[in-house]
Amino acid sequence: MITRFWAETATALVTLAFGLIVVRGALEFGIGWDTSGPQPGAFPFYTGALVALASVGTLVVTFAQRLRGAAIVEEIFLDRERAGRVISFFAPLVAFVLITAFAGMYVATIAYLFYAMRFQGGYGWLVSAASALAAAVVFYAVFERFFQIGLLKGPVERLIGL
Repeated sequence: MITRFWAETATALVTLAFGLIVVRGALEFGIGWDTSGPQPGAFPFYTGALVALASVGTLVVTFAQRLRGAAIVEEIFLDRERAGRVISFFAPLVAFVLITAFAGMYVATIAYLFYAMRFQGGYGWLVSAASALAAAVVFYAVFERFFQIGLLKGPVERLIGL
């Protein structure tokens, strides 16, 4: 069981670290102005700085609420039931990434959309299968034909000549 205080604190620390990493990386590219305008690191620097500052603000507010004894920070954020829902959302996404790496983007897209529509959305078998296939065809037409950007392909795509 995780309380809201710990969830907000952990999230703020992660986003603070992310913001600081972006700021540090942006400094390598320069953040000032040169003859052509802002240097390449300017936008990432300010974006990272805003993320870091917002994270510090979240930490300050969260700790202030705890010191005041506010009940909201002691609410249960994640229990067994909610953790199950989160896992049921993220597990298919992890499967999508793994399937993409081994079977290609189109097969993974069809598998993910079919699973999400059928088992999470409650749509019928035919609607789920047709929608998943149609989405893969649209992705192929848009990316491969229109933009001429090749997506990751696997053995099935090579087998049918894509």
